[in-house]
Amino acid sequence: MSRIGKNPIAIPAGVTVEVKDAVVTVKGKLGELTQEYSDVTIKIEDNNVIVERATDHKNERAKHGLYRSLINNMIIGVADGFTKQLELVGVGYRASNQGQKLDLALGFSHNIVLEVVSEVNVETISEKGKNPIVKLTSFDKQLLGQVAAKIRAFRKPEPYKGKGVKFVGEEVRRKAGKSA
Repeated sequence: MSRIGKNPIAIPAGVTVEVKDAVVTVKGKLGELTQEYSDVTIKIEDNNVIVERATDHKNERAKHGLYRSLINNMIIGVADGFTKQLELVGVGYRASNQGQKLDLALGFSHNIVLEVVSEVNVETISEKGKNPIVKLTSFDKQLLGQVAAKIRAFRKPEPYKGKGVKFVGEEVRRKAGKSA
């Protein structure tokens, strides 16, 4: 039995979960998310969402914990939301935003301008003496991670000086470099 899949998901106040035609719809104060599912059954019993599977077939075992985690992330997202922070480490690295347009100066000959989707809110924090931080918030965890990974991919942290775009709290493995 899946240890993650068998745990029920509590539905907080202000969140509605609807199961219809192999699609789960979750609505909350921050937004609405939908997820298609297969090979499992999803029931709503006394303010809990329960994900069950019929047999121990490999496909069903694999999807049991997957759909439970996806639905849990949807419920947390529409109730509280998710936040990711990216730190720009390097001399002259800057970030600014006008609405949903993120302008990054990452040491290339030109600035990178990224139009961020409307579901993800962008905020840039620049304090004197500290590295610039790009703060992303959204109710959709998958979309948030995808946008954050795209921004990080512009200039991944390098192992010698640690320069690049990294997540706040991320440890960059450092190398010694050449010794004279």
